[in-house]
Amino acid sequence: MKKHFIKDLFIHTRWYIGISITAFLFLFAFFIPWLWSVAMVVLLVFGGLTLLEYLLLFAGNRGLQARRITGERLNLGDENEIGISLLNLFPFPVHAEVLDELPVQFQERNFKRALTIPAGHKTTLPYTLRPLSRGEYRFGRILCYVSSPLCLLQRRIRIEAEQLVKVYPSTRYLRKYQLLALSDNMQFAGSKKIRRVGHSMEFEQIKDYVQGDDVRSINWKATARRGGLMVNNFIDARSQQIYCVIDKGRGMKMPFDGLSLLDYSINAALVFLNVALLKQDRAGLITFSSKINELVAAERNSTQLHKLNETLYRQTTDYSDSSYEALTATVLHKLSHRSFLLLFTNFETMASLERQLHYLRKLASRHLLCVVFFQNTLLKEIREGHADTLEGIYIKTIADRFDFEKKQIVKELRRYGIISVLTTPQDLTVDVVNKYLELKSRQMV
Repeated sequence: MKKHFIKDLFIHTRWYIGISITAFLFLFAFFIPWLWSVAMVVLLVFGGLTLLEYLLLFAGNRGLQARRITGERLNLGDENEIGISLLNLFPFPVHAEVLDELPVQFQERNFKRALTIPAGHKTTLPYTLRPLSRGEYRFGRILCYVSSPLCLLQRRIRIEAEQLVKVYPSTRYLRKYQLLALSDNMQFAGSKKIRRVGHSMEFEQIKDYVQGDDVRSINWKATARRGGLMVNNFIDARSQQIYCVIDKGRGMKMPFDGLSLLDYSINAALVFLNVALLKQDRAGLITFSSKINELVAAERNSTQLHKLNETLYRQTTDYSDSSYEALTATVLHKLSHRSFLLLFTNFETMASLERQLHYLRKLASRHLLCVVFFQNTLLKEIREGHADTLEGIYIKTIADRFDFEKKQIVKELRRYGIISVLTTPQDLTVDVVNKYLELKSRQMV
């Protein structure tokens, strides 16, 4: 904190008011002679107060200490709390105007906070930031303009507080859905868990034979020891392969509340994959546009969530046309076991679906496929509004047609045995996790 006695000196608005009053007194003294002595006294007092405040602000090793308080990561699309810790080292209370040099991505050029700090006291100035893109955000210096209770001059104090913070997909819902996954509250929502007996490789127990059990499962060694028929009982494997498939094509560029549909999908994918890992499933990730960009193999270990988070963080796209042909070829070649595929994409019309339906049907023939696409919230507002003009009636009719096509897309997917989730961006995370827990409770995953 280096002092510059001239460069860091600024004039307060109150000083200009005082000097203006003094100048008017001298002006009126030409017409009223006795005001001359009054004007001289005012000038001397005003000059003395100015000199006193200069000495108060710059004399000695006094100053103001500031430190930015923020985490190593910010959450994409969330209100992130930032704080500036301020310590007043002056022996008197100061009025401070604090300017934080925010990252260029926010395009915030008028950030200023004013407060009064008592002598020797420490306080924290809180504010929030909502990043709208992933990547590295670089904070600059903290500038403090302090003045004494006289408020005639200001001293600028520059604190070097450069800091690099990364913006990752939002983790706001991780704790909430972690508790939901562990408590398994789906039983209170009317879902009944059905135990299905199968011949997978996951052994459950040896039990007494009852009529109807598969005779091929008789355990002859256990039967010989017990003297009665015993059978091996198997259950479906619990550690299933779960893949989030994210379309990074042109259809995911549509903005909503400052974020693109791609960013909403990335945020929801992180929460969903965390829930899948907590449910003892193996979680993986596939992203694609004109080609396959990332393929993280489904695993279940302590570092998998970190690997998925880092992969989602560095996703970039030019929003080119999506190649479902490349996606289908890669999935059929790389994924040899039946998996649950959660596909984040967007279809606005039946024509856009029909171009890709052949590939979706091929994926659904080998894997359990769930297609997640989005409602157009702007069209919903138009449909619910009242049309007063002929043009408004036309627009509302077109909005109704697009909404009808969305419902037709759901029916068309269901006709070919493809699960679908039609949701809004703000409800995406909730609806996706609920659908997964529903399928899990029905033993489909």
